[in-house]
Amino acid sequence: MGAIGMNEVMSIPAGMEACDAMLKAAEVELVSAGCVCAGKYYIVVAGDVAAVRSSVEAGRETAESQLIDSMVIPNVDSQVAPAISACTLVDRLQALGIMETYSLCAAVQAADAAAKAAEVDLLEVRLGRGLGGKSFILLTGEVAAVEAAVRAAEALEETKGLMARSVVIASPHPDMLKAIG
Repeated sequence: MGAIGMNEVMSIPAGMEACDAMLKAAEVELVSAGCVCAGKYYIVVAGDVAAVRSSVEAGRETAESQLIDSMVIPNVDSQVAPAISACTLVDRLQALGIMETYSLCAAVQAADAAAKAAEVDLLEVRLGRGLGGKSFILLTGEVAAVEAAVRAAEALEETKGLMARSVVIASPHPDMLKAIG
């Protein structure tokens, strides 16, 4: 995939306009876009680094004063985009890590940092839908790996002040699969 980029906009019409500008500015793939609580709109694109940077910049320029946050991750972990689409399937949980953020961009950055820090499986990156504008990340793996991944995400400079709470459940009950599905 190469890179992933994102714009978070405080207006739905401005967000949709920014999305269109992003998709027209460069050859990128739309990973996800949509309305989230508090009347915000987000756009996530993927592609080669230069294209993603151009796309995100076009969205930033279009959104202007309506822009909340923006980011580009040049060498994104391959698990991040599927986790945003919530299409990672597992049949059992090892340890379960749950991280909550106040920002949609911070959630994507935290997920990438966690996936790069330790051998974990990203299950989902839920971007603000029905969460009052918050986001959360679910990941699984061996206890030590999940703990290391969560610590790495919390230590990331881009997430400072934007992490709400994180928890690692060492041995989740098997029915927790139903709770996260």
